Amino acid sequence: MAAETLSADEARQRNIAAMGEDLGSVYSALWQAVATIYVYWGEYVVLFGARPQRIELLNRAAPMFFRMLQDELWDSCLLHLARLTDPAKSGGRGDRGNLTVRGLPNLILDASLQSKVSELVSQAVHQTEFCRDLRNRRIAHNDLMLALGRPTTPLTGGSRLQIKSALDAISKVLSAISSHYFDSELHFDVPRPSGGAHSLLYVLDAGVRGLELKRQRLKEGKPLQDDWRRDL
Repeated sequence: MAAETLSADEARQRNIAAMGEDLGSVYSALWQAVATIYVYWGEYVVLFGARPQRIELLNRAAPMFFRMLQDELWDSCLLHLARLTDPAKSGGRGDRGNLTVRGLPNLILDASLQSKVSELVSQAVHQTEFCRDLRNRRIAHNDLMLALGRPTTPLTGGSRLQIKSALDAISKVLSAISSHYFDSELHFDVPRPSGGAHSLLYVLDAGVRGLELKRQRLKEGKPLQDDWRRDL
């Protein structure tokens, strides 16, 4: 059965059969989490990071809503990246475990693979440090000194290039494991099916054009019956 035809449960069972229960289960859960953030980030880029004319279209359609969506998608991607590279355990009562690439090396028995994955994990943690600062002091918590505008350590930056580099670093961790067990690299950044941001852009473009025609008809005193609809 080709890998691309496997359901999530089938892929998990295949991974457990090849890697063992502990590594196979964690790897499968991480694969799903990484695939999710690639979808989120891909939609963000389509809407806000590809072409200036798309930004113009969004501003003509619903500027307040799309600015809110832009901010929320951005913060969501930062949160995903920070979580995926957080410590394997959170201190405190119960010493709670976390789903993170930092938990992978201790689950790998092959010494060579463990060493390789450990190095890739270190690189991923380094590439996502900016996410943790933003998460800890602006998104998950509201740093008091920042909120009051008082002197403090500035927030780290954050750019589309940094997020792309962070995603690449995390995907390389999982790809190394996939290459070892299945002799195949992982590629998360693939074309998405219809029904996402691209589809929305086409509908918005048609809607904005239709609204301009409606305004022109009303200005000329030649409205159509649907021009008076108020049922949405």
